[in-house]
Amino acid sequence: MKRTVVEVDWLLFPEDAKAVEKRLLAHPGIYRADVNPVDGLAVVEYDETRVTIEDIIHIVALCGYHCRGVVVPRHLTKAEGEKGDLHHITDGGRAEETPAEDSQGPVPINPEGQASIPDKAINEERGVHGDDSAPAHAVPGKERPEGIPKEHEEHGGMSGDIEIMAQDMLRRLLVSIPLTILILPYSVLVQELTGISPPVPFGLSADVFSFLLATPVVFYGGWMFFIDAVRALRNRILNLSVLVTISVLAAYIFSVGATFFFTAETFYEAATVLMVFILGGHWLDLRARGNASAAIRTLLELAPPMATVVRNGQPVEVLTSEVKVGDTVLIRPGDKVPVDGVVIEGESAINESMITGESLPLSKGPGDEVIGATINQVGSFTFRATKVGADTALAQIIQLVAAAQASKPPSQVLADRAAQWLTLTAIVLGPLTFAIWFFFAGQSIVFAFTLAVTVIVIACPDALGLATPMAVQVATSMAASRGILFKSATALEDASRLQAVIMDKTGTLTKGEPEVTEVMPAVGITEDELVAIAAAVERGSEHPIAKAIMQRAERLSLPSVSGFAAVPGQGAEAQVNGSAILVGNLLLMETRDVVMDGMKEKAQELASEGRTVVYVAKDGEIAGLIAVADAPRPTSQEAIRRLKERGVETIMLTGDNWATARRVAADLGIEKIFAEVLPAQKVDKVKEVQKEGKLVAMVGDGINDAPALVQSDVGIAIGAGTDVALESADVVLMRSDPLDVARVITISSATRRKMIQNLWYAAGYNIIAFPIAGGVFFPLIGLLLRPEIAAFTMSGSSVLVTINALLLGRTPVK
Repeated sequence: MKRTVVEVDWLLFPEDAKAVEKRLLAHPGIYRADVNPVDGLAVVEYDETRVTIEDIIHIVALCGYHCRGVVVPRHLTKAEGEKGDLHHITDGGRAEETPAEDSQGPVPINPEGQASIPDKAINEERGVHGDDSAPAHAVPGKERPEGIPKEHEEHGGMSGDIEIMAQDMLRRLLVSIPLTILILPYSVLVQELTGISPPVPFGLSADVFSFLLATPVVFYGGWMFFIDAVRALRNRILNLSVLVTISVLAAYIFSVGATFFFTAETFYEAATVLMVFILGGHWLDLRARGNASAAIRTLLELAPPMATVVRNGQPVEVLTSEVKVGDTVLIRPGDKVPVDGVVIEGESAINESMITGESLPLSKGPGDEVIGATINQVGSFTFRATKVGADTALAQIIQLVAAAQASKPPSQVLADRAAQWLTLTAIVLGPLTFAIWFFFAGQSIVFAFTLAVTVIVIACPDALGLATPMAVQVATSMAASRGILFKSATALEDASRLQAVIMDKTGTLTKGEPEVTEVMPAVGITEDELVAIAAAVERGSEHPIAKAIMQRAERLSLPSVSGFAAVPGQGAEAQVNGSAILVGNLLLMETRDVVMDGMKEKAQELASEGRTVVYVAKDGEIAGLIAVADAPRPTSQEAIRRLKERGVETIMLTGDNWATARRVAADLGIEKIFAEVLPAQKVDKVKEVQKEGKLVAMVGDGINDAPALVQSDVGIAIGAGTDVALESADVVLMRSDPLDVARVITISSATRRKMIQNLWYAAGYNIIAFPIAGGVFFPLIGLLLRPEIAAFTMSGSSVLVTINALLLGRTPVK
C-alpha cells in the first residue's frame, strides 16, 4: 500500500472534489481518495503493483479536471518515480513527470500528453529559452480539459491555481457588470419602481436590446459554470454549477422565447444580475480560499533553488534538484540549507523555526544534523547530504500537512451527504414551486417562474461543503507553523475530546539524560568547590553520570589532576592540589573507610526519591554529595498544569522504579503513575485507561512506544525532529516540548468549535432561506425574495463560512 499526494486543478466548488473521489475509488487498486476542495490536493492510497501515478492522473482527466502529478517542494524536483527514475519539475509547487534522459533538462508533461512550459526561473537556470506563447513539444490532438484557461494550464499550480481562477472570475465579472447596468433601466421591475422609461438606442425594442446585452453576460460570464455543470452531471454529482446553469439558462431561455416567439415579461435583468452576484460572491470566496492555502504554499516555496556543492575540491553552484546523497555542501552566512544532512566541518547557528517552530537559533557543529530549507545565521560550514528530493524533512512535512488537509473528519461526511440532498431537493422543489403558484394558487407565470428560480438559486450547498475543510485547512497550516503536524482531520477533531493523556517519562516529560539536581557539600566547602574537584576527577570519562557532573561544572575553573586511577564498579581516585580525592558510590567510600559524618543518611534520603548519589571524599573524609537524576524538561510542569485546567487527566508511564517515578511525578504535579512497566506492557496500560470509558492519547517518542501509540485514540509522537514519517502516530510534534501536547488540544478545540459554528451557519441559512424563497410567507406578510437577492445571500453564506474559518488563525496558542 502506498500513499501519495497529487494536485487536482480547477475545482470550482466543494462538490467537484467529490466527483474526483468517486472516480478514483471506482478504480481497482485504489483504496482511499480524499480531495481537499480548498486547495485541490488529493491524498490517494493505492496498491502500487496495480496502480501508477500515470493511472491516477488519467483518472482525474476522465473526470474533466487536470492533475499535474505528485506534490513535492519547489526546486526539490528529483524524486523516485513510479516507472523508473523520473524527474519531477515543479510549476508553482507541483510535480511534473518527464523522461530523465531529456538532454535539456526535464520538461513538464501534462496528463493529456502536452508539454507545459516550465517555470521561467528554472528555464533560465538550465539555459532553456523558448516562446512562452505556446507549450513546447506539443502533441497534436491533445488538448487541455475544456473550460480551463490556457494561462491556468501553463502557469497555474499549487502556488497560483486559486489565484488564477479568481483572476478569471474577476475578468468575467468586470465584463458582466457594465452590461448588466445597461440592461437594468429597460427591465419592467426598474421602470415600475422609478417611473422612468428611457429611449432604446439604434431603433431597437427594449427586449431585443436587452437580449444583445444579456447574451455575453450569460455565456461569457457563466461559461465556466456551464462547463463545470456538464462535468458534474457526467460524474453523477450535483453542485452549485448545476443550480446556476438551471436558474440562469431558464431565465435567459424564457426571456429569448418571450422576445422572439411569444408575448410575456422577460427576465434578462434577473439572469444578468444573478450572474453578477454569483461571479462576485464566488470571486470573494476564491480569494478567501487562497488565503487559507497560503501556509502550505509557503512550505512549497521554502527550499532554495540553488546549492553550493564541493566537487573536485572546488565549490560549484548547482540546482538543488541535482544535489545527490553523499555530496559535500558548503553553507555561508545567510544561506538557506538546500537539503538534509550532517555537519562535517565548521560551526554555526541555524534558524529552524520554519520547520520545527523552534524560535531560537540552534548551534550546529560536526556530527549535528541540519534540515533543508532552514536558514544559516552566522559562520560557515560544510555538511554531507543524507536526504534529498522527496526524502527531505520538508517534503515529508508537506506530504503530512497536505494529507491532513485533504482528509475528512466524521462531521464532514454527514455534511457532504446533506449537500447532495440539498441540491437535489432544490432541483425538485423549483418546478414544484412553479406548479403550486401557477396552477393551484392562480398567480401569473412571471410570479411563479420568479419563485421557482429563487428556490433553485437559494439552495447553495457550497457553505456546507466548505464548513469543515476550511477549518481543517487553517488549523493544520497554523499547527504546522508551530512544528505540530496532524496526520488526519479525524485526529484533529478527536484531540479536542481527550479525557486522559498518558505520557512516557523518559524523553517526553524528562530530558532522557542525567543531570545534576542537587549538590550537598560538607561543612567547610562550597558547592562550586565540591563540583570542581569531582569534575576534575571525572574529566575525560564517557559515563553519563560523569558527563552530567562535567556539564554542571562547565563554567568553573577545574584544578589539575595527577595519579588518576579508575576503581572498577566503584568510581575513581586521583590527586587534586595535593589532596587524595575519591569520587564514586557508597561501596568505594566504605572500602576506603571514609568518615561519613552523617552524610550516609542524607544520601539514603536522596536515593529514596529516585536520585543517583555520587559521593566525593577528600583525604579520607566526606566532602559532599552530588545527586544526579533524569531532570524534567523546563516546560513539563506548565504542560501538566494546562492539561489539568482543561480537565484532562495526565498519567505518567515509565519503566523506572517507583521511587524515581514518584519523585518526577511530585515535581510535575502528576497524581497517577504507571511505573516499572516493560515496553510490551505499555499497550495494556493504554487499554486499562480506555476501559474506564475515557478517550486516551498516548505521548511517546514514536519508536519504542509505537504499539501504545497505535492502541490509543490519539497517538502523539514527541521530539520527532526530522523523522516526521512516523506511521504509528496521529500527531507528530517536531520539538521535544511537552507544552505542544497542550497546544494540540488547544488547536483541536478551537477547530472543532469553528466546524460546529460553520455547520450551523450553513444549515441555518438553508433552513431559513428555503421557505422564504418558496413564498411561504407571502400570503401572511407579503415577503418575497428575488433571484438576485437569493444569489447575493447564497454567496454571502459561503463567504461567511470561509471568513469564520480564517478567524481560527487568530486563536492564541501559547
